[in-house]
Amino acid sequence: MAKEIGLLLGADVYGLDKIVWQEGWATRPSKERRRLEEELCQNSTWVIEGVSSVVRESADVIVFLDFSRSECYWRCLQRSWRYLFKSRPELPAHCPEIKILPKLVKIIWQFPSQARPRIISGHDNKNQTFVSLSSNKDIESYLEELRHNQRLQSDLRPLSPFVQKTHKRRQ
Repeated sequence: MAKEIGLLLGADVYGLDKIVWQEGWATRPSKERRRLEEELCQNSTWVIEGVSSVVRESADVIVFLDFSRSECYWRCLQRSWRYLFKSRPELPAHCPEIKILPKLVKIIWQFPSQARPRIISGHDNKNQTFVSLSSNKDIESYLEELRHNQRLQSDLRPLSPFVQKTHKRRQ
């Protein structure tokens, strides 16, 4: 989803996995992690995939996938099975999924009681838009709305001189 949003908005997409994890599933020290997250947020436009208070505080729009545990487990399985014995492209080297699966199971189980309340209560910033999506249908509707808004915006932009000339010749 983050990649598609980035394409629609013309924004770079970053995943926090490369910031959180180091080679061999070693956790990056928190000060270094915070510094790297702050560096990402300094860019003028971005889409960042992952959970981070630094990113949430810096974001104009927060898209929260508020799925059930069972759906989260299913999505995790779909993402991980191909990489059980090798690293996903967005991860550092030597991070096969098989080594982190027990931790992922625990994170998913604890998410509704630990992380979710902080995310929900932490979006009081009036300058932010908070979007909560709880199904694949919600995701598709949201992406379709973004596509529609991008088409509207592109229709309102003045045509470049080259496009204007081409457009006039076709009329």
